[in-house]
Amino acid sequence: MSRDYIFQYSVDFAVAVALNQACRPEFKVYQEQVIANARVMSKVLQERGYKVVTGGTDNHLILVDLRPNGIDGARAEKVLEDVSIALNKNTCPGDKSALKPSGLRIGSPALTSRNMKEKDFEQVSEFIHQGLVITKEAMEGCGPLLKDFKAKIITDEKIKQKIAALKADVEKFAIQFPMPGLDGW
Repeated sequence: MSRDYIFQYSVDFAVAVALNQACRPEFKVYQEQVIANARVMSKVLQERGYKVVTGGTDNHLILVDLRPNGIDGARAEKVLEDVSIALNKNTCPGDKSALKPSGLRIGSPALTSRNMKEKDFEQVSEFIHQGLVITKEAMEGCGPLLKDFKAKIITDEKIKQKIAALKADVEKFAIQFPMPGLDGW
């Protein structure tokens, strides 16, 4: 059996499994929850003063343009990563360079898979907001380079304390929602 054949067989098998799951009623319920959660997050972030590109979402993703808030995606991603929130920096329409993206891309499927509902996404949105407030504060008086910012958030005691406190809150909240497939987590 050739490597190409084995690879194609594996892909076909994976697609068959995915299509089988997609035909089940519980998958439809899950997908509806994914979208409902993303919409709540989009709404809460907009209420907190953030610009959501396209004004909302019809799917599982939200793209937040941080330029009006004086923050960039790379710095926000770093602080949010440090408080145990996983998302991605992302370019937004009008960005001059992908090296300094102005946005954050946030997806709802991972947390929905942990059985979070709309009310939980309101809390997650609040955690993101708190992380962005810390990001903005850490940017004050900081050099223009990302390495300057990274150095500041590990040396400035006030910022370190805020990051540690938010991380503790995020992890205390998240522990209520088990990771699928990780028994005893």
